[in-house]
Amino acid sequence: MGKMIELTVNGTPLEVYEAIPEGEIKGGLIVIEEVWGLTDHIKDVADRYAAEGYWVVSPELLSETHIKEHAATLMLDLFNPEKRNEAQPKLRALMAPMQEPGFGEKTVARTRACFDYLYAKPEVHEWVAVTGFCFGGSYSFALAVAEPRLKAAVPFYGHADLSDPDRLKGIACPILAFYGETDEGLISGLPDVKAAMEAAKVDFTAQVYPGCGHAFFNDTNPYAYNAPAAKDAWERTLAFLVAQR
Repeated sequence: MGKMIELTVNGTPLEVYEAIPEGEIKGGLIVIEEVWGLTDHIKDVADRYAAEGYWVVSPELLSETHIKEHAATLMLDLFNPEKRNEAQPKLRALMAPMQEPGFGEKTVARTRACFDYLYAKPEVHEWVAVTGFCFGGSYSFALAVAEPRLKAAVPFYGHADLSDPDRLKGIACPILAFYGETDEGLISGLPDVKAAMEAAKVDFTAQVYPGCGHAFFNDTNPYAYNAPAAKDAWERTLAFLVAQR
């Protein structure tokens, strides 16, 4: 359904997958990739949202890491208990550019450029939301902080930055966040996220799926995918987006 286009952010090209509905357009939606990059899975998710009436853009935010070239095997190895120890240092090495100063600011600027691109389209009527997975879930939170015109945010197993809780007061849209119960790194910090969101008066809802771990929505990952949870999260997301219109 979609095609690759190119935006320019601070003089630098940004590759973006764009999927446009054939019929009625309900609004604009940014879909932010997992740490594996702009894979066929993420493009498929973008197409699915376009089929539901959303003008979708999904940026390639990790081109500097070259993770996507290794995603097919590295993702499975990382979730495979027999190969995890071997895969982890490979992933850390590929993720090194993400630790460089300014990476976060540059990434938020890129997502905001996607927001501006959609927001300027008369067909979306200034209604733009964001969703994302893992890395993309974290930057869904970040865009909600940075962009007060955002209408909704739906992070899947993302990290909310609580280093400066006052910044959360900049969030003007409701957030529906999804988690897997066994994703210990995020679940252990969820009470703090809830408390910080409440203190900042953010409309925040967390949906936790029992027996699920990280990446439960990714149907290309046989170690993590949970079909019932993914189906429920999809339906909840669609209903949530419609409710914000």
